[in-house]
Amino acid sequence: MMDRRDLYGYRDQRPQAQWPGGASVALNFVLNVEEGAELSLADGDASNEPMHEVTSKVTTEPDLCRESHFEFGLRTAYWRVLREFDEAGLPCTLNVCGRVAERTPALLKEAVGRGHDVCAHGWLWQSPAGMNRTQERAMMLKTLDAIELASGVRPTGWHCKSTPTVNTRELACELGLLYDSDAYNDELPYWAPIGQGQALVLPYQFDTNDMRFFGESPAFVQGRDFSNYVIETLKRLLYEGDKWQSQSMLTVGLHLRIIGRPGRVQALHDILNFVRSDARIWTTTRTSIAQHWLSHHPVR
Repeated sequence: MMDRRDLYGYRDQRPQAQWPGGASVALNFVLNVEEGAELSLADGDASNEPMHEVTSKVTTEPDLCRESHFEFGLRTAYWRVLREFDEAGLPCTLNVCGRVAERTPALLKEAVGRGHDVCAHGWLWQSPAGMNRTQERAMMLKTLDAIELASGVRPTGWHCKSTPTVNTRELACELGLLYDSDAYNDELPYWAPIGQGQALVLPYQFDTNDMRFFGESPAFVQGRDFSNYVIETLKRLLYEGDKWQSQSMLTVGLHLRIIGRPGRVQALHDILNFVRSDARIWTTTRTSIAQHWLSHHPVR
């Protein structure tokens, strides 16, 4: 009997990724743009957003304090973070929610104009779990259309908040997307069976993610906790590339309202300085990684 889950992956026969320039690591910074798409009773949502550094919950009226914390991400942190990428001369991928695109189209146009990439991240900052296929397809199409209208480019990929549904991957293919990132199970892109075909998956990581500044027992407290962890991860992947010719893809997840605080953004600065000094690291967009994989490792 064939298992519904692939627990083998590439085994010990990982393909040679053939990253440009002979790089060992394809590195992608994902800048999650969710502010304005968090749940809010004031926007007609069923509840207020429960997740942030503030742990108190307001359930009977709009949580204006929580909204204000999120607003910092677009009003202030956005520009601080973009300046860091500009200074480093490196691109990132914006993971954009549809309602953000609808509310702040000028910000998306600005980022695209600076050479950054766009991936769709749902209409709201909310998992599609519980949606039926028709509802989810409509939500995905609405999101893609809103981002294209705002930014002038149509997203090439999809990434849900948290868990996707059993339909998400098939819908992403049906809607013409190059890839989805709703998987956390590998360090290289791979082809996943879907229907009668194959879907390209670009895995994401949570350990190299600034969300770990949050929670009751945060893994990162000071900015250098984050930069040290990411740099140590890169050093290990580079070591494996040198010793075993093992090539990898790494995602560093960022959130405006988190990494954009003055006490944390130096961590991003230090990471960018590290990666741009090493030719073994190909820092690029998710679209470029997907296109490279399609070209060098086409579906069989």
